[in-house]
Amino acid sequence: MPPSEFRYWENERRAWVRLARAAGRLVGFDPAPPRDVIEAIGAMYEDGDRLADAFLDEVTSPKEARAMFHAAAAKGIASVADAPASLRALFADVETPPDWLDLELVEHGARVFRRYGAHVFRFAGAITLAGYAESSVAKPLAMTGGYVGGTARRRFLETVAFWIEVSEPKGLVRGAPGWVTTLHVRLGHALVRRRLLAHPSWDRAAWGVPISQADSLFTLMGGSIAPGLALRAMGFRTSRDDIEALLHFWRWVGHIVGVKPRWYPKSPEEAVKLVFVGFVRGANLSGEDGRTLCQSYANAFAPDPKASRVLESLRARLSHGVHLGYTRFFLPPWIYSKNELPSAGLWALHPLAQMPLVFALESLRRTSPAIDDLLDETRRRRRRAWLERHSKRANPPKPHASAHAS
Repeated sequence: MPPSEFRYWENERRAWVRLARAAGRLVGFDPAPPRDVIEAIGAMYEDGDRLADAFLDEVTSPKEARAMFHAAAAKGIASVADAPASLRALFADVETPPDWLDLELVEHGARVFRRYGAHVFRFAGAITLAGYAESSVAKPLAMTGGYVGGTARRRFLETVAFWIEVSEPKGLVRGAPGWVTTLHVRLGHALVRRRLLAHPSWDRAAWGVPISQADSLFTLMGGSIAPGLALRAMGFRTSRDDIEALLHFWRWVGHIVGVKPRWYPKSPEEAVKLVFVGFVRGANLSGEDGRTLCQSYANAFAPDPKASRVLESLRARLSHGVHLGYTRFFLPPWIYSKNELPSAGLWALHPLAQMPLVFALESLRRTSPAIDDLLDETRRRRRRAWLERHSKRANPPKPHASAHAS
């Protein structure tokens, strides 16, 4: 049974939902998935990470659990003396490729994600704000202090570092930095889940388990179908094959991080149906917590009033304007307004203004594998430079994925 704030069945009768479905049918595509898929998504709010949760049931000391887990991630399970059965089971599972895994398709998807360069960082951060209307997304972040106030910039940059690590070439093969980092994130999610389930303010009947399989599945769509379609507005020529590769890439990231949903979209059409459920199921009851998270993100790159150097202040203002521009352009206007986010002014057109150059580079990329390789190398360097540049005002970020920002 889904939690009480899963409102798909009540909301599907609303006029805008009926209108969206009617419009879809006119072009031969009903965005609503079959009932059994919707029921599976609702049920996934009660699903955590069975293997990681079992490990923490057996090793209750967070310090001891981290030491064992990090050693196994870095050096293999054999390096952990007297490793508990639960930890052995987890690593046996993650080191055994699932039947559906296609590593060539994973590499294709990672390359597509790299193709977006730093554009996808601002985009993914912006669309995450839509999820903050839901208590199951906002409450874990609010209750743990993640993405609130002055921590928002640092935590966002930690998530960017995670995106970079996992999407590097061969970044998800066993022992690679992205693979190790993803496992660290998995343990972090399990520890947060355990702590919040014991918290007196956590309403499981309304929200399900913290960092559930359902919310994690929606998060994976934020790195795959969402940029695959939305960033076409900036001139990216993402093909159907590219989007399928993105879905496969993020499915593998999810598998390593402990996301094993009861249902996963097998095509772009099914992914769109999943996103549709994400919009329709909302209760929009996160209240002030959700608004605070949105405002903290929007102001994460605001200029430091203490900055004394003119050039530093100018760069900060430029970065803040671009940040607000992406947020305003990609976030639905009613969400932007409801959360009282700062005016972006003409910066709201910044993503669109880049379309001619992006489209030209995309067209050039298609003419030659050598040019494609050159652009890939350039974007890899530039996104790391972007992270380094924006990290100067924050503590050096460690790769990290929030429960709802990957």
